[in-house]
Amino acid sequence: MSWLPRKLVVVPVDFSENSLGALETAIELANTPDTIFAVHIVPHVAAISPGMIWDTVNDATRVNSTKKYFRDFLVDRGLDKINLEVRVGDPGLQITDFSREIGADLIVISSHGYHGMKRLLMGSVAERVLRHADCPVLVLRRNDPAAV
Repeated sequence: MSWLPRKLVVVPVDFSENSLGALETAIELANTPDTIFAVHIVPHVAAISPGMIWDTVNDATRVNSTKKYFRDFLVDRGLDKINLEVRVGDPGLQITDFSREIGADLIVISSHGYHGMKRLLMGSVAERVLRHADCPVLVLRRNDPAAV
């Protein structure tokens, strides 16, 4: 099995500069941009949040709104040939579930590089993806001075 190019590449996107770097890396590794699947996970909303109580916000409206923003985000950066997926739930698990469903060959994910107390409190999506993925995972380090 050849390491490059990969047929299906999944890239989790949180709309940060780091996830843009992951998309650029995926483009270098994939056959074509249309074999890349950018995925964004919308976290669950607490049942006691005002939007849920007054039924002005639900998962469907949040997903639709995010898809529109996501499409614009990709088009503005010249990445309109990349497929997009928006899901609701736990980011680490949803990313690996989606990758499994489409038979992904590789997941390219950026790391925020948190450590110490911040990592303990915030967790690590990249670490969760590493633990649950059925395919290889390429974790990209944050490349700003705060990552050191």
